[in-house]
Amino acid sequence: MRRQKLDRTDLRILKKIQDDGRITNVELAKYAGISAPPCLRRVRSLEESNIIRGYSADINPNSLGYGITVFTQVKLESNKDKDLKSFEEKMSEFENVRECYLLSGDIDYLLKIVAKDWDTYQHFLTSELNAIANVSSVKTSPIMKTPKKLQGIPIDG
Repeated sequence: MRRQKLDRTDLRILKKIQDDGRITNVELAKYAGISAPPCLRRVRSLEESNIIRGYSADINPNSLGYGITVFTQVKLESNKDKDLKSFEEKMSEFENVRECYLLSGDIDYLLKIVAKDWDTYQHFLTSELNAIANVSSVKTSPIMKTPKKLQGIPIDG
């Protein structure tokens, strides 16, 4: 079931779910101004059409011992499709690489990487990332502070 056109109620549902993925259907329906059964049908339709891609928890990395987060810029020697695909497949193998973006411009990839400490990150950098055959250069930018972090996208509704 493909749902292309979103009305104001759909947008209200999306905004509230994005802000609070654990909201009950009854609370969500009340917020959206509709009854629970049609609200649930709308949510399921939004999920089936891949507008809602999933649900997750925002876990404090420090609570599990991940003391540092870095953005790492990676330049490759070759940008052939097979080389890009190979790099992306390799990144999917590393649990500490939490996000991987293909960019245009001077840098090929931007990675968001978590590590327990600097020694752990340094080991990953030298033993894993720099060891990939097609990697030409790597530049690390540690996150010092996160003054703003919003999930998702802006939704007017």
